[in-house]
Order: sequence, then structure tokens, then C-alpha cells
Amino acid sequence: MPISRRVLTPVAAVPVILAVVTFFFWSWIIGPEEIKGSKHILQLAKTIPLPGAAGPESLDFDPNGEGPYVGVTDGRILKWRGEELGWVEFAYTSPHRGNCSSDKVVPSCGRPLGLSFHKKTGDLYICDGYFGVMKVGPEGGLAELVVSEVDGRKIMFANQMDIDEEEDAFYFNDSSDKYHFGDVFYVSLSGEKTGRVIRYDMKKKEAKVIMDKLHLPNGLTLSKDGSFVVTCESGTFTLHRIWVKGPKAGTNEVFGKVHKGLMDNIRRTPTGDFWVALHCKLTLFTDVVFIHPWVGKFFMKTLNMETIVYLSNGGKPHGVAVKVSGETGEILEILEDSEGTTMKYVSEVYERDDGKIWFGSVFWPAVWVLDTSVVYDRK
Repeated sequence: MPISRRVLTPVAAVPVILAVVTFFFWSWIIGPEEIKGSKHILQLAKTIPLPGAAGPESLDFDPNGEGPYVGVTDGRILKWRGEELGWVEFAYTSPHRGNCSSDKVVPSCGRPLGLSFHKKTGDLYICDGYFGVMKVGPEGGLAELVVSEVDGRKIMFANQMDIDEEEDAFYFNDSSDKYHFGDVFYVSLSGEKTGRVIRYDMKKKEAKVIMDKLHLPNGLTLSKDGSFVVTCESGTFTLHRIWVKGPKAGTNEVFGKVHKGLMDNIRRTPTGDFWVALHCKLTLFTDVVFIHPWVGKFFMKTLNMETIVYLSNGGKPHGVAVKVSGETGEILEILEDSEGTTMKYVSEVYERDDGKIWFGSVFWPAVWVLDTSVVYDRK
């Protein structure tokens, strides 16, 4: 056999071998990482579909305990009226309703994200990923703009908020002063620290940045006593504690680390701990992306958004909820639907004092409710 043929034959076989390996092991190569010690129970939750709507990213209940209310992709706020009445339209963030899509974000329609009711007034405050922070009264309808800029810079990506009713103030994340919600994965991949945490004085109508230079601050909540704010810096897997009252007011520190996946919203539990929603677990793709910002920027230029989402969740949309101590920031419990049998793209975890936990999703056309008293009795 000529030397050239002896050399080329094994070389020519390499693509074939790679193709075979990729075919059989692709899901293992890109799949989400295993979380040790997690409880695989989220698949037992009840699914409540949203006909004709998708992406109930955040949810809240009104002062009368009715709801939940959820913000969806087409810019509306929907209210759950129970099994018999189902979902009804409550409010919307933009008067431009003609070209709104149920499954694709249209900037002119807005994108309601974090929701928080003011319990004293019944007003619903809305973080819109395009317009800023808005509110609508107890009767619903078209929301009005509350704050759209701070320090002369436009609020591009209002994400989640919480209200301190004693101080007549609220806190919220502007996840990026460069990108809107539609580019959320680019915010994550770029490594740019353009996010900030803002305090808004409702009496003085004044906004003030209390922490900045953050890489995609996503979720935000107040502690039970209102002494500090916790913000989830998704790009660094870090929970920051920002002291807003007491002797440490005006300072901040690392509260904890949730290096299990990409963090979304955070909600306080009735006992004062916190639930952090993970949009997805870590994968080989996310491990590579977060090596250095230039790696993420390379993928921004070479991959479309659908591919980025697919690789980020390892080709298997799933659901994860992480419970964190309200005192120490330590991880207390992790719940999963690792196969995505029931839950997918979990964006918020909301525990009520009746033992039920509600779950929102940034993409999926459903919310879920888990009755912990029933589930844990099975264990």
C-alpha cells in the first residue's frame, strides 16, 4: 500500500468516528450536570396551563389572597380565578396591542416580569423588561409608568422588585443598562457588568442606585425584617446582601453562592428563608461560556438565540428550585424535575403559608403548584 494511502485512510475515518460518538453520546456531552443531594419531586406538581399565553415569569397574590396574577409574553397580566373561571385578563403594560404575539416578545407590547402587590393600596407594581417599573390599580387596565430612568440613565431591563411598605419605597434590579429583556442571554454571555440595584422613594418620587457594576442581577427580594435586600447576580452565581437599615446600612457583602445553575427570581418564604429559581442547571456549554467574557462574546456572534437556549439547558428543559437560609445564605434544600417531565424553564418559586409552592416559567405556557403536605407525606 502506498504511504499516502496508509496515512489518509485513518485520517479519513476520523469524521466518521466523531459522527458516531456524537450520535450516541450527544445528550451526555451537552446534558445538564447532576446536583447531588437534590430531591426529585417537582414532577409531582399540578400543571395549570395558560391557553393562548406563555411565559408567566413572575407571580403574586393580591391583598385579598386572590390569584395568582402572572405577566406573560404578549405584555398582559392575567389573573387565575380558579378551575371554573380559569384565567382572565387583568392588565397590560402597553396600549399598542395590535401586533402582540403570544409566543414571541414584541418590544412595543412590553414584557412584564417581576410582579409585586402593594398590600395597603392594592396597586400592582410591574417590572417591565422594556419600559421600566409600572403600576396598575386594583381594577386593572392599562398600567402607568412609575420610573424609567435613574441618574440620567434609562432603565433598560427592569427585572424583579420588592416593596417596603413601612418606608414607602421599593427596590428593583435593572439587569442591564445596555440590553433589554429580549437580549437576556446576551447579557449573560457578554460578561459585561452593567446591572444595578435601585431604590425608589415613593413619596419623593426619587430613584437612587444602591449597587452597580453587576453581571446580570436577576432576582431581588427584601429580608423578612426589611433590613437588607438580596439580589441574585446570575453571571457570577452570587447572592449579594445589601444592607438598607440599621448600623450596616449602605454597605453590601456576599450573602451566598448558588453554583448549581443560572439563577432567575428569588422570593422570601413565610418563615424568612428564600427560594431561588434556576432557569437551568450548569452544562458543558455554560461551563465553557463563563471561563472568560471573550468566550461568551464569541458565541454571541456565532450562535442564534434558539441555539444558545438549547445548549444552556443541555437540550433538556427542566425545573430546579433552591432554598436558601434567610440568616446565613446557606443552601438548605434543592428540589428538581431533572427530566423536565412536568416543569420547564422555572423562573420563580413562590411559597405560601398554606404549604403550597407556586412556580412560574419564563417560556412555558403554564404555572405549577406543589402541595408540599401531600408530597412529603409520600416520602
